[in-house]
Parts: sequence; structure tokens; C-alpha cells
Amino acid sequence: MTITNDIRYIGVNDHSIDLFEGLYTVPEGMAYNSYVITDEKIAVMDTVDSHFGEEWLAKLENALAGRKPDYLIIHHMEPDHSANIDKFVNAYPEATIVGNAKTFEMIDQFFGRGLCKNKLAVKNGEVLSLGRHELTFLFAPMVHWPEVMMSYDGTDKVLFSADAFGKFGALDCEDQEWDCEARRYYVGIVGKYGMQVQTMLKKVATLDIKTICPLHGPVLTGDLSHYTGLYDTWSSYGVESDGVCIAYTSVYGNTKKAAELLAKKLEERGCKAAISDLARCDMAEAVEDAFRYGKLVLATTTYNADIFPFMRQFIDHLTERGYQNRTLGFIENGTWAPAAAKTMKAMFEKSKNINYIDTTVTLRSAMTEENAEAIERMAEELCR
Repeated sequence: MTITNDIRYIGVNDHSIDLFEGLYTVPEGMAYNSYVITDEKIAVMDTVDSHFGEEWLAKLENALAGRKPDYLIIHHMEPDHSANIDKFVNAYPEATIVGNAKTFEMIDQFFGRGLCKNKLAVKNGEVLSLGRHELTFLFAPMVHWPEVMMSYDGTDKVLFSADAFGKFGALDCEDQEWDCEARRYYVGIVGKYGMQVQTMLKKVATLDIKTICPLHGPVLTGDLSHYTGLYDTWSSYGVESDGVCIAYTSVYGNTKKAAELLAKKLEERGCKAAISDLARCDMAEAVEDAFRYGKLVLATTTYNADIFPFMRQFIDHLTERGYQNRTLGFIENGTWAPAAAKTMKAMFEKSKNINYIDTTVTLRSAMTEENAEAIERMAEELCR
């Protein structure tokens, strides 16, 4: 794949992976992206996952067309991008490895000391000339590891963005909407670090960028404000879409009936409702919806004097990612001592700018007419 006259894509597609980072389902696989800039000097941008080392080296050799690379630039040390540094060094021992001080600390940790005989530790804002192309390094710590940096090619106006602006999915699948799987990727993997992403966006906003080359997902061109705009919304914990996320757990189906009735009443009023059974759905999808929409209703049972385990796990996923600026409501169920609403509310005590609706629905075992009336009031309040 040709990005510009001098920049070529040499990444790989992974369809054998079942869980990305051992946690996220990726039914469309994953792409591990790598690029080559050919100039008076040649720079290779990152490697790929360990399972694809030979395929990647073959693509690299083809792109080099008989020449030797001068640099391997490491933007991010996570193993899905750095696992073949040793193979590169063995194949091209005269090339220089480019990173920052934290990069080389991690190289020593992953590969042992002494791997990089030729290395160049760059600083934030430093420029590396390849000839016609000049790369400016932009540090982006905690987006989403501390050593992360990006590089900007001012000649072709290309930003090599590391994991930022990436998405789930291999590149040889049918065309997919970027937003959905990029959102799930962002919220799950980067979402905790909104402040750091905001800092990164301010740096990026000063650049004239025509193309974004991330380490996962497609190369981005065209109206880049769509992608940067969504990143701004996500990283500032803003509301992307009007609607209500309803997340529930149910032991015998009664709490499920209450959640489904609420969804029905919301839809009748023209309010979008996204509902998830936390025991059966993809948890990452439910977390994504909670961050996408401005309102959230949690419905669960009192369980072992606490709340149902899947609900506790779900709330933990939200709060550890800085969940804030949202409106919350609760539906609880308990046959003899319902306390789920109180327990759930306490889990958000450190969350910022949370507004709680007035109506809390309490079931005692099964739905009653009074419960249905309370759900009607809850729907009215949420759509107000």
C-alpha cells in the first residue's frame, strides 16, 4: 500500500487472535501497522506482533528494493508493535534504533541489555532529517504508555500517531465504519488517560496534517476533523450522542423485565435506549455505550449483601476510566433487604459531575403496578 510517493505501508493482518490484550474480543481481527519512508536515508516506523516477524521482514525487504534501512523508529513499546526489534537488529545491524530515554529502558526490559548497539535517544520537539523529509518527534506520555511518542513528517504532512486514532479490526475486512470500533478501542484501552489525550490534541492542532498513520486500523485521510473531534469529545468525557444506556443484571428475569420496560417507555417518548445484559453481552460494548450516551440507568439485585458481580465489574470499568459528566438512575431488586441502589451510588462517590435523577425504582422480588408507574416516571424524567 502506498501512502505517499515516499511512504509505504508494510503492516500485517491478524485473524488468528481471539482476545486483544487478553481482554477485548476482535471478531474482525487486528491490524499491526508499520511504515517505511524512503529518502536519502530510509526510516522504518515500528515493527509488528511477534507472530508475524518473518512476513513483516519480507515486506520490508521488498519495500527497500535492495537498499538498507538507516533507522528504525520506535513510537510505542507495547509488544504488538515492538516484538521484532531484535529480528530487525539481526537483519540490519548497521541501522540506528530511534526512541526516547524511556523507550530504551523498556527495550532493555523486553530484550535484555545490549541489544541496540546503534541508538539515538531523541527529545520532545527534536527533528531528524532523512533528506527531503524531516521528522519532528512529539512526546505523548500515557497515550497510553509512558514512552509513547509520535512523529510528524512536515514534507508530506503525515502524522505517525502511535496507538492514537487506532481501531479494532484487520485491514483486509470489508469496509467498516471507523467510529464504532475506534470508540470501543479508545474507551477500553486509552480512556483512563483523557487529560493526556487532551494535551496530545493541543500539540496536534498546531500541525498541518493531511494523513494520520496509526499503529492499528486504517490510514486516515480526508476530513480529519471528524476523527480529532471525536477524540476531543471522548477525552474530555463529553456526551457524543443523545440517549440512555441501560445496563442490567437479572437472576430470575424480574429485573430484566423492569429494564426492558424502561427501554420501551423511553422509545415511546422518542428517546434512544441502548440496553445491555451484563452477564451475557460484550462488557466492552456496554462500557462503550455508557461513555457514548449522556444518561445511564443501572439495574441489578442485592446479592450477598452487595450487588451482582457483573454489575460491580461494570461499574469498576467505568470509574477506573474516569466516568464523569453524566446523569444516573437506579433500579434495584431485593426480596428481603434491597440495598443495591445505595451500594451502586456509593461506587460513584469519587466521580465528577454526576447528576442523579429523583426516581429510584425498588422491586421486591417481582414487578408490581407501582413499579411500572415508577418506571414511567423515570422515563419521563430521563427524557425531560
